[in-house]
Amino acid sequence: MNNPLRNILAAALLTACAATATAQRYPTRLLDHEPQITAIINGMTLEEKIAMLHGKNMFSSEGIPRLNIADMEYADGPFGIREEMEPHSWNSAHLTTDSATFFPTGSALAATWSTEWAYAYGRAMSREARLRGKDMILGPAINIQRIPTGGRTYEYLSEDPLLSGLLAAAYTRGAQDDGTAVCLKHFALNNQEDYRGFVDVRISDRAMHEIYLKPFEMAVREGDAWGIMAAYNKVNGRWCSENAQLLTTILRRQWQFPGMVISDWGGVHSTVDAVTAGMNVEMPGSRYFGQALLDSVRAGTVSEDVINQRVREILRVRMAVEPVAKDVANRTPVGNAPEMEVALQVARRAIVLLKNDGLLPLDLRRVRRIAVIGENAVTPMALGGVGAGVKTRREVTPLDGLRALLPPQVKITYAPGYKSYDRASRDQHLSPQQAGDAKLVAQAVKAARQADLVIFFAGDNREVETEGSDRKSITLPSGQDALARALAASRRPVVTVLVAGGPVDVTAVEESSGALLVSWFNGSMGGTALAEVLTGAVAPSGKLPMSWPRRLGDVPAYALGTYPQQVENSQGDIFVGLVNNRRGDRSRQQLLAPYAEESLVGYRWYDGRDQAPAYPFGHGLSYATFRYSAPDAVATADGIDVHFTLTNTSAVDGEEVAQVYVSRPQSAIERPVKELKAFRRVALKAGEQQRVTVTIRRADLCHWDEQAQTWMLEPGSLNILIGGSSADLPLSITANCM
Repeated sequence: MNNPLRNILAAALLTACAATATAQRYPTRLLDHEPQITAIINGMTLEEKIAMLHGKNMFSSEGIPRLNIADMEYADGPFGIREEMEPHSWNSAHLTTDSATFFPTGSALAATWSTEWAYAYGRAMSREARLRGKDMILGPAINIQRIPTGGRTYEYLSEDPLLSGLLAAAYTRGAQDDGTAVCLKHFALNNQEDYRGFVDVRISDRAMHEIYLKPFEMAVREGDAWGIMAAYNKVNGRWCSENAQLLTTILRRQWQFPGMVISDWGGVHSTVDAVTAGMNVEMPGSRYFGQALLDSVRAGTVSEDVINQRVREILRVRMAVEPVAKDVANRTPVGNAPEMEVALQVARRAIVLLKNDGLLPLDLRRVRRIAVIGENAVTPMALGGVGAGVKTRREVTPLDGLRALLPPQVKITYAPGYKSYDRASRDQHLSPQQAGDAKLVAQAVKAARQADLVIFFAGDNREVETEGSDRKSITLPSGQDALARALAASRRPVVTVLVAGGPVDVTAVEESSGALLVSWFNGSMGGTALAEVLTGAVAPSGKLPMSWPRRLGDVPAYALGTYPQQVENSQGDIFVGLVNNRRGDRSRQQLLAPYAEESLVGYRWYDGRDQAPAYPFGHGLSYATFRYSAPDAVATADGIDVHFTLTNTSAVDGEEVAQVYVSRPQSAIERPVKELKAFRRVALKAGEQQRVTVTIRRADLCHWDEQAQTWMLEPGSLNILIGGSSADLPLSITANCM
C-alpha cells in the first residue's frame, strides 16, 4: 500500500544515511603542516613550483633544493621494493645492497582474507622502503579483477570490492604507520592490460562507485592513503590523468582526498586539462608538466593558484614522510628475518586447498618415494615478464621447501615434465600454448611409475602473466593438460599444485588429481609454506578471492562480447614502448570497453544465472572441519552485529574464514542475488568452540544513488547468509535495515 507518510519518512531516512555514509573520513596527518606549507609556497619561485610537478629521474621528482626540501623518491612494486635503476633509464644500477623481500603478490595476499596480515605486510614493505631511501611505495594495486586473463590479476586483490577495500586500507595503514606513503593504483578501471593505453571504459555511475571505485574510496577514507596513481586508460571519454570527474569531483570533493596524484609512467596526455583536473606529478619526464606548463602559467592559461594547490598537495606528503638521507639509503641490506617472517606467515594463509580426496596431508608412513614433476617446482617467480619485479635475496622454491622439510628417508625425484614459456624465446615462435615435449613427458611418467606419490607443479609463470598484455586463454600452458593425463595413467596418486596469480582451466588436472591446491606467486618463503601445508605442519586456510570459471565463455565480459576487443595497427603497449625507448601505444583509435555486465562481476554474475563456476568465490578447504550454528543478529548504531557459533569438529587445529553475505530479494532497487558484507578469520584448536561476532557496517549496506550522486541506504528487511564460501552458506537469518 502506498503510504505518503511512510514515503516521506523513508526519504528522510535515506538522506540521513547518505550523510552518514559520505561524511565519515578518518583523521589524516596530511593537514598537520598547513601554515608551514603556506609559508614555503609564498617563498617559492614559479620555476621551483613547476620543477616539483614532473619527474626528475626515473623514480623521483624534485623537491626544493634551495629550501632543503628533499626530492620525492618512489619505490616501484606493490609486493617488493624494486632494484635501483640508473637515473634516466630502465637499466639496473647493479648495486649489491638493493635486494629485497619478495612478498606474496596481490592475489595471494587477498587469499588470506586477513586485514591483520595485510597491515603487517604494509609495515614490512615500509621497513624495507625506508632502508632503501624511498618515500612512497607505488602500491597497493587494487583494481577489481574483472577478467581472469588480465595481465595484472596476480598484482590485484579480488573481484569483490569489500574484500579488496578492507585489505587495501589495512596495507595502507600498515605502510604509513611505519612512515612510508602509499600510492594506490591504478585509478581507475584499469581492468585489462591489452590496449590499456587507449581503451575507453564506458560504465554507469552506480556500477563504477559500487564495484570499481569502492576499494579506492575505502583506502582513502579508512586508510588515509596519501598517494594515488592515475591509470593509462580513459573512463567515459576522458583520460584518467585529466578526468575531472575522477580527480576533482570524486577524489578531491566527495572523498576529501588531500594528498597527491601521480601519473602512470607516460600516462599524461595534456597540460592544462591534467593540471586543472588534479594531477600533481607527471612521471617520469616533463613533456606536459615542464616547459609547457610554465608557458601556460605565464600566458594566463593556467592560474598560479592552481599550481600553488598542486604544490601544496605534494608538500603535504613530503612533510608527512621523513626523508632518508642519500648517504644512508641502500647501506643496510634488506630482505631480513623479520620481513621474511611476514612473507612466510602470509604465504601460509594464502594457499588454497581446492580439492582433497584424502591424499593430504602426506602420510609419510606410507609415502617414501615422491616424484616432483613440473618446472614450476624449481622456477623462481620474483622476476619475469614486464613491470613489477623484485631482486630478492632469497626465494625458496617448492622443491627447495620439500627437500628441507621432508625427512631423509623420503626420496625425492625431480623431472621437469614440460618446458615453460619464456618471452625471450619468441624467435622460436613459441607461445604459452606450445605443445608438450614428448621426451620430457616420457621422463616424467617414468619418474612417476617409480614413486609412491606424484606432486605435479602446474600453472603459469611470470612470463605468461605479465603487465602489458593479457592472457589469451586460461588453458594451462606448455602442454600441461596432456602431461596431467599421462601422470594419472601411471596409476600413482597425484597431488597437483597450481602456481599462478589468477584462475586457470582446471578441467584436466581436476580429473587427474586426488588433491588440488593453489599456491599463487607466493613470495620468498612460498616453498617453505607449501611444504608445511603438504605435510600437515600447517593446515591450509586460504580462500579464493575470485571465482574460477570453468571456461572463459562463462566470464561476463566474454559472455557479453565486450572483451577482447579487436584492434588494427596497434603500436604496442604504452609502458613497454617507454621501457624500450619507443613512442608506445598512442593510437588515436577509439576503442570502447562497455562494461555491459554493470555490477555483476564474478560471483554476482554466476549467482544471477544460477551457474556454477569450477570453484566459487571464497572457496577453500582445510584439514580441519568446521560447523556453523546458532545465528543471531543485533542492530547497532553503526550497522548489524552478526553472532554465530563456530566449532572445530576435527582433531586438527585450523583457521576458518567465516563469510557473511546479504541478500535483499524484496528490494525496490536492482541488486545482485547476494553480496559479501563482512568476514572474519578465526583460529580454533581441535575441538574448540567459539562464539563469533562479525559486524556488517551501515556504510557497506548503502547503494550509490545516481540522481543524488551520493550513497543511500534503502530501509527494509534483508537476509543474512553465513558460511565458509559464497556457495556454502548453511546459516541464514533475517534482519531489518534501518
